[in-house]
Amino acid sequence: MADTEKSVQRGQALLHGTKTILLVGVGGQGTILAGKLLATVAAGAGLDVKVSEIHGMSQRGGSVSTVIRLGEHVSTMVCDDGCADVVVAFEAVEALRAQHYLAEGGKMFVNDEEITPVSVNIGNFAMPERVDERLRELGAHLLDAGVIARGLGAPRSTNVVLVGALSTALPFDADLWRDAVRACVPPATVEANLAAFDAGRDAALRGEAR
Repeated sequence: MADTEKSVQRGQALLHGTKTILLVGVGGQGTILAGKLLATVAAGAGLDVKVSEIHGMSQRGGSVSTVIRLGEHVSTMVCDDGCADVVVAFEAVEALRAQHYLAEGGKMFVNDEEITPVSVNIGNFAMPERVDERLRELGAHLLDAGVIARGLGAPRSTNVVLVGALSTALPFDADLWRDAVRACVPPATVEANLAAFDAGRDAALRGEAR
C-alpha cells in the first residue's frame, strides 16, 4: 500500500467528525504559518480542511486569529462560542479573550507570555489581572514556548514549539507533522524548526505544559 493511502486511512480512521482548531495571537507571532502547518498535515492525511484567517490590526500588533476546520467533509467555517476543540494561544491575554470559543472538554495550549496591546499602550484599556491563575482555572496548559525556542537558538520558532504541543491533541502521526515542517518553512530553517516542533511536542507529552 502506498504511503499516501496509509496516511489517508490513518487520518480518517482516527479523526471522528469535524474538528475545529482556533489559533489566536498578536500580529507577527506566526499564527499564519502555524495554521498552514496544520492544514498541510490534515491534507496529507486525506482530510478535507478549510482555513479562515482574521488579521485585524496585525500591522500594529493587534489581534490575529486563524480558524482551521478539518474532517471527512467540512461544510462551514463558522466557529461559534463553545465550538473549538483546541485553542492555541500565542499570548496569554489573547487566550483569555478566546476562552468562550473553547468547547466543553476541549484543550487550550497557551504560550505563557504577555504582550501589551496597542489599546493599553494608548491608555484606552488596562491589562487584565491574574492572567495565569485565570487560565489555569479554565484548564489551560501553559507552556514556556518562547523560552524553549530561545533555548534552542531559534527564537523565531516559538510558533512551531506551540504546533508541537498542538500535535499531541490531534490523531496524526508525528512524521506527518515533521513532513509539513519541511514543506512549509524556509530550507535554511528546517532543522531549527524540526527541533522546535519536537521540543514542544515532548514538553506537552511530559506534562511540562503547566
